[in-house]
Amino acid sequence: MELEITNDNFEEILKNNELTVVDFWAPWCSPCKVLGPIIEELADDNKDVTIGKMNVDDNTTKAASFGIRGIPTTIFFKNGEEVDRMVGMHSKVEFQVKIDSLK
Repeated sequence: MELEITNDNFEEILKNNELTVVDFWAPWCSPCKVLGPIIEELADDNKDVTIGKMNVDDNTTKAASFGIRGIPTTIFFKNGEEVDRMVGMHSKVEFQVKIDSLK
């Protein structure tokens, strides 16, 4: 199960995990609804990676600080630093390849 990430727990999660994947989404976003189950599957398949979702409507400050202009946007963090991002809808395989390359 993916983790719910908020403005309040974001820094702590990044600090305590080597590799973190954050899906920036909103409940009204159709592509986000399609991506949701993929993110959940990735979280279940990659127990050694912290994978979570941040609702941009509820966490506007953090989303703005990363320049999120289109959703879904998935950002990959390694040791607390952004190392890559994927904007829009992608397949589970594409996400898994990215995660594997960052491990």
